[in-house]
Formats: sequence, structure tokens, C-alpha cells
Amino acid sequence: MTSKKLNPQNYFRLPWSLTDNGISWLEVTTKCNLACKGCYRDPRKEGHKSMTEIFNDLMVFKTQRKSDCISIAGGDPLVHPKIVEIVGMVHKLGWKPIVNTNGLALTPSLLHELKEAGVAGFTFHIDTTQKRKDSLVSKEIDHNPLRQKFAEMLFKEGGVACSFNQTVSEKNLSQIPDTIEWAQRNPDKVHTIVFIIYREPSMASDFAFYANGQMIEADEFYNDTDFRGEKILKTQDIVDQIRRRDPLYEPCGYLNGTIDPESMKWTLALRFATKKQTLGFAGANFMKSVQYFSHLFRNRWLSYSSPKILRAGRLSMLFFSLFDKGCRKAFKQYLKSLLKNPRHIFHRVYIQTFAIIQPIDFIWDGQMNMCDGCPDMTVYKGQLYWSCRLEEVKEHGTFVTAVPKSKMTSF
Repeated sequence: MTSKKLNPQNYFRLPWSLTDNGISWLEVTTKCNLACKGCYRDPRKEGHKSMTEIFNDLMVFKTQRKSDCISIAGGDPLVHPKIVEIVGMVHKLGWKPIVNTNGLALTPSLLHELKEAGVAGFTFHIDTTQKRKDSLVSKEIDHNPLRQKFAEMLFKEGGVACSFNQTVSEKNLSQIPDTIEWAQRNPDKVHTIVFIIYREPSMASDFAFYANGQMIEADEFYNDTDFRGEKILKTQDIVDQIRRRDPLYEPCGYLNGTIDPESMKWTLALRFATKKQTLGFAGANFMKSVQYFSHLFRNRWLSYSSPKILRAGRLSMLFFSLFDKGCRKAFKQYLKSLLKNPRHIFHRVYIQTFAIIQPIDFIWDGQMNMCDGCPDMTVYKGQLYWSCRLEEVKEHGTFVTAVPKSKMTSF
């Protein structure tokens, strides 16, 4: 099957920027209770931040970067002994706290404490890059029972958004439909699936890397990296796999690259669905309207809607079908289903997000194509940095630069 090629001009370019963004990234610890292939954080260094350090980081966001959500990350933030207090602090300062975790340390009692402190959502990282004691499997489909466990836990607690991250390389690319199929069965419990394309410096074998004028080994932070495969994946590769399971799949919003305007670095698709079927996907006008409505009335771009809002798919389809082609198609499909079986009127329609993140790409001349308007900017020593490149600054005091080996001259 030949998949339709992505064209950024068909989608809404999210108006997120360095200083005005949907999300910001707060790293509270480098400690972790898992070892993931290709992880670029060194858990042996630094450890847990103090509450004062965390507060100071939040003040940088407060003065330099308007956001709807704060992604609380690490390491794994649930191993921080003050995680409940951290969530409470983020909430009291006016953000939605989103905990990014592998879930190993999460229990129903801790979840309840975090809910009481104001947590708005969780993003669970579960995939075959991990060496998990709670899911000793080698295929993504076999992780679905573990994903289901966490989805059920959050659903039982209520009022907390539930998302899952899955790192993708050539090794598990063909397994994406298995994860999609599972998520489609659970639109009431699983609100977002994010596929993150795997990257590491050794995949850019045509370049030499320098810091402070000295050649370095740029992959020194990566261990056990047999996960990468041979092919450097792009967003289109992930889309092609999603469409194997759901041919109706169509994005509605994106962020482009800092160098390549046609690269789709963050890609969002919003699915309207019952537990039985996909009705359709929202179009660009839906995303545009929602974002500008949020900024007009809340003074911030929207990220991580509440489960209550995501249960209002039927009303959203009806209202936005007036000016959004994707919503109109979905609503027509819904009406057809009612004609076939009027009892479908009792089936709730949900909104579910499928997202794709395409990390750093190397341009032929050594420039690094980053996410323009990156939602994962973090704070280090009072300055904002891309979180995916923070280890470069910690180790060398500067970002690493790439030089094409073909242009290097021997003396």
C-alpha cells in the first residue's frame, strides 16, 4: 500500500514559540529505576534537585516562557522523594503538572496523593528499549497488558489524562499497528499515544563532532544501542505504519524544523471515535480554532485537555463541522452509523490524539535541524535549552557542532 505523502501546507502550523508555548520541561532528577537503550541522561551524576532548585527553575519559566503545562521529568520523577510536593508546587503556580514516568514506582495510593496535589496527567514511557522487570517481553504488542494496567489505574482514579510514549526505530517500526490497535480499543482510557523516533549521534556517521574547538566522541552518553537499526526514520515512516491499521489517519497540526521548513518535527492527529470504530480525524481548522480560542480566553496555547473535554467528541464534531472539513467528514460518518443502528446514539464519542516526534536531523552541511517552537525546552543554570541536548551543555559547557567528514582537511 502506498501512503499519501505528508504536506505541511495541509496542516495547521502550531503557533508555539520559545517564549509562548503549550508545554515546558522540568527535570527534577537524573536518577532512574530503569536502564533504557540509548538514554542520554547519566543517572550517576547530580541526582535529585532540591525544592529550592526546582522552584528557581520554575521561576525561569515564569519570567521567560508562558506555558499551559509543565512536564515533570528526569530520570524518573517518581523516584524523587518530594514528588508530591513538586506536583503541588507546579499546580499552585498556575500550570498543569504532567508527570513523565516509566510507571514502575506508581501505586494507586501514590496516584491518589498526586491527584490531590493537582496532577493533571501522566505520560508513561513503555517500549522495547527498556529492560523492565514488570514486563519481560521483546515485542510491543506484549507490553499492551502493562499499558492497560496503568490506563485502568488512572481511569479508576478519574480526572487524570493518560498518555503513552513509545520510542521507534527500524527494529520495532512494523509493530506500530499493534500499539495503535490497542489504543483504539481504549479511547475512554487512553487519551494520547506519542511515537518518538530514535536518534543517536553514531547514526550521523558522515559527520565529525566538535566542542570548544576539540573533536569529541559524541555518542559517549549512549550505551547498549543495538536498538537503532540501519535506517534513519522520518515522520512519514511512522504515518505509513499508522495507516496500515487506520487508513483514515490524517494529521491536523505540526511544528516544523529550525532549518528545514518542510520537516514535520511534532505532528498531531485528533481522532473522533467510539469504542467500536474510527469516525474520522479533525482538520487544520479544528486545531487552529482550539489553539486561538485558548489563547484568547486563557492567554496560553492549549496542551493536555482534561478527560472530561475529551469525552465531548460528539459535540465537538457537530460544532466544528461548520468550518472544519475533517470534523464534517467524521460527523457524516457518525450519522451514517446512526442510520444503520439508532442505538449508537448511546455510544459516547471520544477525542484521541496520535502524536509523532521526529528529533534532531543533520543537514548536509552539518547544521542541526531542531524542533522549531520546541515544547521540551528545559532550564539549566538559569538558561533555556533543548532538553534532548542538555547533556552536551553539562559535559562541554556548549552545544556540540557537526562538520561533514568530506570537508575535513588533514594537515
